[in-house]
Amino acid sequence: MNGIKRLALASAAIGYFALPATAFAADNAEADQDNSAGDILVTGSRAGTKTDTPAIQVPQPVTVITADQYLSQGAISISDTVKYAAGVTANAYGRDTRVDSFVVRGIDALQFRDGMRDIYSFYASITSDPYNFSQVEIVRGPASVLFGQGSIGGLVNLVTKTPNFETRGEINATYGSFDRKEVYGDVNVAVANNFAFRLVGRVRDADTYVDHVPDDRVFVAPSLRWQPTPDTDVVLTGLYQKDKTGSTSQFLPIVGTFKPNPNNSEYLDPYTFVGKPGWDRYNGRSLQGGGSITHHFSENVKLSLKARYIDSDLDYFTHYADSYSNPTNPYLDAAGRMIGLYSDGSVARMNVFSTDNNLQVNFNTGANIEHKLLVGIDYAWNKVSKRSGYGYDIIDLYNIDYDALTIPTIGEDWTTSGQKQLGVYVQDQIRLYDRVSIVLGGRHDRVDNRGGGIDKATTFRAGIIGEVGAGISPFFSYTESFLPVSGVNTETGNLLTPQTGRQFETGLKWQPNPHTLVTVTAFHIKERNRVLYGENNSVTQSGVLTTKGIEVEGSYILPGDFELLANYGYNKIKATESLDYLPRQTASFWTTKSFGVSGDAQLRLGTGVVYTGKRRSVGSAWTIMTPDYTTVDALAEISWDKWRFSVNATNLLNKRYFASCLARGDCFMGAPRNVMGTLGYRF
Repeated sequence: MNGIKRLALASAAIGYFALPATAFAADNAEADQDNSAGDILVTGSRAGTKTDTPAIQVPQPVTVITADQYLSQGAISISDTVKYAAGVTANAYGRDTRVDSFVVRGIDALQFRDGMRDIYSFYASITSDPYNFSQVEIVRGPASVLFGQGSIGGLVNLVTKTPNFETRGEINATYGSFDRKEVYGDVNVAVANNFAFRLVGRVRDADTYVDHVPDDRVFVAPSLRWQPTPDTDVVLTGLYQKDKTGSTSQFLPIVGTFKPNPNNSEYLDPYTFVGKPGWDRYNGRSLQGGGSITHHFSENVKLSLKARYIDSDLDYFTHYADSYSNPTNPYLDAAGRMIGLYSDGSVARMNVFSTDNNLQVNFNTGANIEHKLLVGIDYAWNKVSKRSGYGYDIIDLYNIDYDALTIPTIGEDWTTSGQKQLGVYVQDQIRLYDRVSIVLGGRHDRVDNRGGGIDKATTFRAGIIGEVGAGISPFFSYTESFLPVSGVNTETGNLLTPQTGRQFETGLKWQPNPHTLVTVTAFHIKERNRVLYGENNSVTQSGVLTTKGIEVEGSYILPGDFELLANYGYNKIKATESLDYLPRQTASFWTTKSFGVSGDAQLRLGTGVVYTGKRRSVGSAWTIMTPDYTTVDALAEISWDKWRFSVNATNLLNKRYFASCLARGDCFMGAPRNVMGTLGYRF
């Protein structure tokens, strides 16, 4: 505890001369115009308002992590990209090759891509590749007014790489732990002064720290950009991705891993593979196509149109031990070795169409009153179809006879779920005397749940921020959210009702110079109708969940020379019914420094520390407390002329830790040390 107090105090102290990554989009090649570092500082992210607004004028914390930043930190998944952000728990259940997970302000966050939601169902799609994006944006707190259905904790938005009008590129080759071999590249070609093409791709052949679980991937992402007139910008994007992997989450029982087995003194290897080699898999294919049109009718009127279609296929075959029927002692024999083993095979198809269209009008209602009015309409539909099969064996978990495991027959009948959502939103950003900014917004949504009725919701937001001097800008905001959920309440037999939430937040931003911005904030969130998944497959909805906390986020960045990030988050969750609590405290620290070593050669060294506090899980049989843990990351990179060689290490000290153990009966291990060496050439 003393360690976290010291780290928290350090985070707060560093905040007094630091800036969150919010302000920077370094080397943002997809930007709509050639921006200098200063311009990017001013523009920041569009995620908080859907308009080009400086971060210091937005009454809400929005964090932007650039690709250069998260790749330097050794990120190999989208979950990894957010682990140095305040109030965010990355890989809360350990590294998972099946899905990306992020917890924002203690609540699972939804994933968006280019402002539109792209994940609608568990185990119906493969994970996105971090190399395909220029930056990852985190909106903390409810954001339904702009984005529609969403979590009360916040959302994570991925920004796709798109062309600009400069010919350049890079090619990289990596070899790393667990026989990781990959080649990936990014090439942008300016065909003319108004037409450009970009191609991003990766080929990977890799194993993981769990036997019989590969991590293979092929993806190609082409994009085109055309400006037929100085006022019109057209962008088309595509994606083909194919993954061959499995599940690094093996759902091992608490008894025998985290807690001793009362009838067996032997502990299980926490990375034990529980499945049938050659049958267990998580193999999928994703095809995506999208486009956007932006047209300026004048300096004060801009129309933005965008749409995307996703077609996804997935085969998910897996085995997992029955840790749930009797969590405190799941073994079936006196020796404490035999356990039930479920087999589960599913074939899924997912189709998603999304479109978001808005008109921005700038006008004045007085000499010192400026308005930025945004009016929009968005529509989305998704359809998820699955067919599946199930089986059951009894095995010796300490000495699995893999050849003897049975596999289920996959049924021919498909079950289908889906939604259609139509939303209309309006937002007015009012700038008073070039010192005070007010944001007012409202939205109405209609959601048609396939076979589950129709949900309607109206949400609001309001916020104010103003500079009082010395670069200090206090702010206050109120935001709301709603999230339709499918399924049936097993206690009442009724359909589940949408989760709704509201947040009050106050804080301040401090920007004494263009390279420095500190955000300190306190929030109070209340959610109703939270879904709880309990033992014996029960599904219920609690009355009220409340989370409140504080966050400090800061960094100091001199592009190409020095980088310092420090973050701290504290949140406390209280619910009318038991649930799995996430860490009350998180903290992180990341820094890099570049040195001239010889001639044009540059050496960059970096190190980072991430602290995740202990967490409690409450069940009917017992309460489980997962200990806190600290991991260390490191970077060493040398660049000369157009060449670059880097070594990344995550969990450098190879700490063995449990990311979480749940009272329902299972545990999830954190990823061990991962080291990668990369040789790159830029042109």
